[in-house]
Amino acid sequence: MCHFVLVFERKTLRRIFGATQKANGEWRLKTNEELEEVINNENIVRYIKYERLSWLGHVERMTNERMAKTIYKWKPHTRPKGRPRVRWEDDMRNDLRKMGVNNWKQRMQERKQWEGIIEQAKTRKEL
Repeated sequence: MCHFVLVFERKTLRRIFGATQKANGEWRLKTNEELEEVINNENIVRYIKYERLSWLGHVERMTNERMAKTIYKWKPHTRPKGRPRVRWEDDMRNDLRKMGVNNWKQRMQERKQWEGIIEQAKTRKEL
């Protein structure tokens, strides 16, 4: 799914920023690297992951009585047949592992420290 969002974003950026004229007068489309440079490596997928990490910290700091935290912690009693689906929290753990963040549940309790971690997520190429 992320791949399709990136393709659409690049297609849109190419329309916005237009073509580049070569020295010999020919026109060409901007490369992905040129587009990344123009947008400072802040693509839509990284932005979504940044916002998800921000929301995760917010939910983890909530009290257990809040509805969002109750739903986040809820585990269904029956499971469908087959391989388990990837949960939202599994995606978050994978993103944090790629960033090299250990003890994330303890670190998100400190709001300033967690804000520093999610700021790194904006420009991390591996996310």
